[in-house]
Amino acid sequence: MVLTKEERNRSVVFLLNGMNTSLKSIIPIQSEIAKPTLVGSSLSLHFGVLIGFTGDVKGKLILAGDPSVFGAIGEAMFGMAVEGEMLASFSGELGNMLAGNLSTTIIQNGIKTDITAPTIMQGSTALSGYEKALQLSVVFEKIGKLDIYLLLD
Repeated sequence: MVLTKEERNRSVVFLLNGMNTSLKSIIPIQSEIAKPTLVGSSLSLHFGVLIGFTGDVKGKLILAGDPSVFGAIGEAMFGMAVEGEMLASFSGELGNMLAGNLSTTIIQNGIKTDITAPTIMQGSTALSGYEKALQLSVVFEKIGKLDIYLLLD
């Protein structure tokens, strides 16, 4: 299905609104979500998770931040420290929960998507090859910042 520019822009608005809803329903920590910004032609990060989405809108969802932020979110959600191998596993699961909730939310607007299994990114990672990228920065109270990227193909 080829989307017109207007349909695509509408889909992006639904994706952004759906991500805001997903964050608030999945992560039980007070947060402040910044307005979305456009990202250049490449993206660099040191720790994060990538989840692809297919269907009416194709692209990738990336959660990026300091491992301590992911760990603190895990501790807030499960009441125990999340470290080491468990941190990578939890980070992937957090990506699954957010992407799955996003897919469920946007279907209400007629946008059908499926998500892929998570890919954990550790170390210096550079991403490019996407058509458009949007960044949402989320600051969690007393924890730190998580950057969320929507890379659209």
